[in-house]
Amino acid sequence: MLTAQHCDLFNRPFFQFAQLKKYAPETIPQLKADYRAAWQDWQSVIQHVAADLAQDNPQFAPPHIERWCNGWQVRAHFFAYFKYAQYQQDAAILSVLLNRRRLTVSLDWHCYKADRSTIALPQYNQWLDNLNREDFGDFDVWHGDESEYADYVALNRQPENALILRDDADFFCIGTHLECDTIGCVDSVAWIAAQIRALTPLYERCFI
Repeated sequence: MLTAQHCDLFNRPFFQFAQLKKYAPETIPQLKADYRAAWQDWQSVIQHVAADLAQDNPQFAPPHIERWCNGWQVRAHFFAYFKYAQYQQDAAILSVLLNRRRLTVSLDWHCYKADRSTIALPQYNQWLDNLNREDFGDFDVWHGDESEYADYVALNRQPENALILRDDADFFCIGTHLECDTIGCVDSVAWIAAQIRALTPLYERCFI
């Protein structure tokens, strides 16, 4: 179960250990303990989501769960993603992100994997073709280079011609969110799994 306290973990001025050692060295042991505990909750939630999804869709591979630190800094968010096993090398992902503002589930293009992906960005963007506004009208749609903390706009509040790619490197994400103060009121596992199921048909379109 995720709560607002998990978001609050990321409300801090420094994330790099070099800065922490310089300005607040006495906080590092407790910071590491807090991150480990919160990340274990995160890992448990994502693993339960995976088990839930596997009950009706065995195509999903085990999720990738990013660690809570990378050696030189603690994370500014927790991140995980799901893919079909047959598309493990591809950059299209169903991502789950928890930051200081909200919990987000979205269809995304994983830029860090693009050079190894067997599909290119134009194929990923196929999910935009004939997007059904009745089915996805309540989902937010945003450019991939927008900040993860930005205010996004729901599809049903965007004009018909809004989803135009700006250049060959542009792409859109589509997803939905729980704001920090509402996360604790919702079953995190059930909610994340439901959003992934809803977005899976668009994910599958990337590989047509």
